Amino acid sequence: MSKQLKLSHDALILVSDGRKALFLKNEGNALHPNLQVDRVLEAPDNLPTREQGTDKPGRAAMMDQRSAVEQTDWHDLAERKFAGEVAEALNAVCSNGAVKDIVVAAPPRTLAELRNRFSDAVKRRIVAEVNKDLTKHPVHEIERHLMASA
Repeated sequence: MSKQLKLSHDALILVSDGRKALFLKNEGNALHPNLQVDRVLEAPDNLPTREQGTDKPGRAAMMDQRSAVEQTDWHDLAERKFAGEVAEALNAVCSNGAVKDIVVAAPPRTLAELRNRFSDAVKRRIVAEVNKDLTKHPVHEIERHLMASA
């Protein structure tokens, strides 16, 4: 049985995926949250890998053996880079100690990438993680999902 997520006043909610990040602030209280958009980060256009590369993957030769070289996944690299930028932005926000509670909502791969890049100060303030992509939802639905998924 999971307990209800309580978003303290001024809690910071990060909702992110590989292309967009919403920094939301709870202007309400634990019983009546009122999430407001504080900041939005968006990645530049990220075409699928097949449209970013022009050459076929190369081949490598070693001691009379040839093998194919795996194609670089440019799309994945761009999403990882964006996650790093989002984590750095959150690290900067938390460096002054003004943020007490943080909730992070992101799909599994993005959540893992963010975790790897969060500072210790951010990690100490995380009160909940939601393993869901909520970036395409309006704020009132994000609020509903967060309250239901804790």
